[in-house]
Amino acid sequence: MAQRKSARFLLCHHLRMRIEVPQLAILTDAKSLREEFQKMATAVVVSTSIPGNLEEKSEISNGKMGNPEVCIKHPLQNRWTLWFFKNDKSKTWQANLRLISTFDTVEDFWALYNHIQLSSNLMSGCDYSLFKDGIEPMWEDERNRRGGRWLITLSKQQRKMDLDRFWLETLLCLVGEAFDDHSDDVCGAVINIRAKGDKIAIWTTNCENKEAITQIGLEFAQSHVQNAGFCFVQLQSFLQYCKFYGGPEGSQHNTLTLYTTH
Repeated sequence: MAQRKSARFLLCHHLRMRIEVPQLAILTDAKSLREEFQKMATAVVVSTSIPGNLEEKSEISNGKMGNPEVCIKHPLQNRWTLWFFKNDKSKTWQANLRLISTFDTVEDFWALYNHIQLSSNLMSGCDYSLFKDGIEPMWEDERNRRGGRWLITLSKQQRKMDLDRFWLETLLCLVGEAFDDHSDDVCGAVINIRAKGDKIAIWTTNCENKEAITQIGLEFAQSHVQNAGFCFVQLQSFLQYCKFYGGPEGSQHNTLTLYTTH
């Protein structure tokens, strides 16, 4: 518990002051704080490409790129894996899903985040998924199939102003264990880039655990609503949709809205 609180304090309290997103007005002192923090990382590589091969991914996750100076790394409560999905209709859904890298320290998180494209620069049909190591970003996974997701739907106009900031806030909530005792009920998060409007969701493991999912949803909503005039958050259950409609698990429309909150 002490380690979890330490990780949350380091990430969710301090780092939210240091978020730097292009085209947003950031205070000079906040920018300096973030730059100072990033010097802790063993690798901070700014690029506009997705890691292209296993060797490169290994270098990122092991912190071997960039500054060779040795520094103390700050461990996270959990080990996390970043996935990338690109919609190629000539391939199966599974073939379009790529594991990018796995990390378990604050420094390696920032090394990875600064190496990949911002979500707002991705093509329509692409996804990023950040899940606890061992959980795949699909409903068929045993840890996901009885769960659900808290979903934020953004307008097309919000992509330029809010999308990258909202997604980074979501990532910090995950790796910083912002959900306290209910963090164990969180599986991961997904961002969908779509022409009609982008979506950000946090996936939970047990939709029947109402106390946990309610607190997760409230934290998720509050962390974003305070930064935007309004956003709509809804909880969707994967398994209950299947039972109610008799549809196959893992189908595209395998959701049923249970709760909504503002």
